[in-house]
Amino acid sequence: MNHFPIFLSVVYVVRNHEQHLEGILQSTTAQLSSLVSDYEIIVIDKASDDQSLVVLKKLTSQSGLPNLQVYALIKEVDNDTAAWVGLENALGDFIAIIDPLKDDISFLPEMLDKAVNGADVVFASNAKKAKQGILYELAYAAFNRFYKIFNGIHLEKEAPQYRLLSRRVVNFIHQHPQPAITYRHLPATGGFTRANMEYSSEPHTPQVKRVGESINRGIRLLVSTTRAPMRLVTFLSLFGAIANLVYSIYVVAIGIFKTNVAPGWVSLSLQQSGMFFLISLVLLVLGEYILHMASLSNEGPLYHVGQEFTSAHMTRREKLNIEEAASPQAPSPRASEKQLVR
Repeated sequence: MNHFPIFLSVVYVVRNHEQHLEGILQSTTAQLSSLVSDYEIIVIDKASDDQSLVVLKKLTSQSGLPNLQVYALIKEVDNDTAAWVGLENALGDFIAIIDPLKDDISFLPEMLDKAVNGADVVFASNAKKAKQGILYELAYAAFNRFYKIFNGIHLEKEAPQYRLLSRRVVNFIHQHPQPAITYRHLPATGGFTRANMEYSSEPHTPQVKRVGESINRGIRLLVSTTRAPMRLVTFLSLFGAIANLVYSIYVVAIGIFKTNVAPGWVSLSLQQSGMFFLISLVLLVLGEYILHMASLSNEGPLYHVGQEFTSAHMTRREKLNIEEAASPQAPSPRASEKQLVR
C-alpha cells in the first residue's frame, strides 16, 4: 500500500449505527494510520435515538481512539447537509466523504493516488448497490433524468456521494450562499479537474430508503440548484399571454369579416381571452419576482450542533510541541551574536 505524505480528513455520516460504530472506526483508524502522514476522522451523528453517542463518547475517551471528532446534531437532516457539517470542520489537505455502511474505505488509496496526481475531485461508484423497492428505483431514475436535462449532469453516475475533495474545492463551495445544498452537485460542475472511478464491493448493511423523504430531498435539490423549473413556468406564462393576445385578434377579425357569428360569441371570447391574458401576465411577473427573491434569500442555518467532543489524543496537536533539531549548517545563536558585534 502506498504511503501519502498528506493530512487526510475522513467524514462519516451516521444515524443509529450503535452496533457497527466501534468496528468501523477501529478499522478506519488502522487503515489510515499506515496510509497517510496524519489524519482525522469526523463523525456526524444525525440525532441518533439509540446508544450511538454513548459509544462515540467512549471512543473519544482517554482509552479510546486517536484523531476522532464527533458532531452530534439536535435534529435529523439529509445526508448532504450532514456531510457539509463535516466539511466545514475538516482541516485536511483532502477530505473524503464516506457512507460507512455502503462505501468501501479500502478503495481510498486508489482515490488518493488520483488526487495527489492532480485531480481536485475524485468520485467513486460501487457497482454493487443495495436493492431498493420498485417505486424508489422508478422515482430515482426519473429524478436523475430530469436533473440531467436541467443541469447537464447525471448525479448517480457522474457525482456519486462517495467522493474525495481537495481543500480548494471545499473553499470554492464555501463561497456559495447555500453550500450545504450546492455541495452535492457543484464539485462535478465547477470546472475542476475530476476523476470518476468504479469499484465492486458488497455493502456492509443494506439500507432501505424511504421514498417520501427521497422525493422531498430530490425536489429540493432540483429547484435549489437550477432556475430551469421556474424559468419553464415563466416561459409558459409568456406563451399563454401571447396565445391569448393572438386569439383576441382572431376573435376581432372573425367579428369584422364574418356575418353569421353567433350572438354574444365575440364579446364572450374577448372577455375570456382578456382575462387569461392578464392572468398569464401576472404569473409571468410573479415567476420573475420569485426567481429574483430566491437569488437574494438568506435562510437560517440548516443544522445545529448539539454536542461536540474530540479524542483525548490528537496527533496533529501533539506534533505542534515537537521542535526540529537545528541544521548543522545553521549558525548557533551565540555565533550570530558575535557576527553582529563585529
